[in-house]
Amino acid sequence: MLTVTNVPYLQSLIRLIETQNKTTLAHWCIDYTRTYILSIYEKAYPNDPRPKNALDAADEWLAGDVKLSYVKNIILNECHVAAREAKDNPAAQAAARTCGQVAASIHTPTHSLGLVLYGALAVAYDKLGANADWATLTSVAAGECTKMQNALQVVAVENEPKPATIKWSC
Repeated sequence: MLTVTNVPYLQSLIRLIETQNKTTLAHWCIDYTRTYILSIYEKAYPNDPRPKNALDAADEWLAGDVKLSYVKNIILNECHVAAREAKDNPAAQAAARTCGQVAASIHTPTHSLGLVLYGALAVAYDKLGANADWATLTSVAAGECTKMQNALQVVAVENEPKPATIKWSC
């Protein structure tokens, strides 16, 4: 996980996140993860649907088809377990953690930052390998954060009347 959030590329993304409502953030996170992050996990574990199940369950909740407890169960008992089991593959582990955080964003918009902190690093590990030095990994992750911000900007509601109330703990 990226651990320093006071860098300019993260601060500008965080400021944009703070202008959007919970639903916009959840859709952005889920869509971005499906498009760019999930495949990193699936490449390493092609027969393991658990991270995808978490994203699917979050989509079902957004559609009003399931209860939050259903989604939480999948996040905690499938997706996070998959992440722990992928401890020997940093790219896949970060991708699975991204899926869990993103799915949880339907409930708490603060989890949208999980896309950024885990997802950007998943992409960096996938591109550079687990043995890459931290400075190079964070450089690639910074570029991915810019892509994330651009994707949010595309779906952002200008002058959102009810932005999510977010209390960052990072």
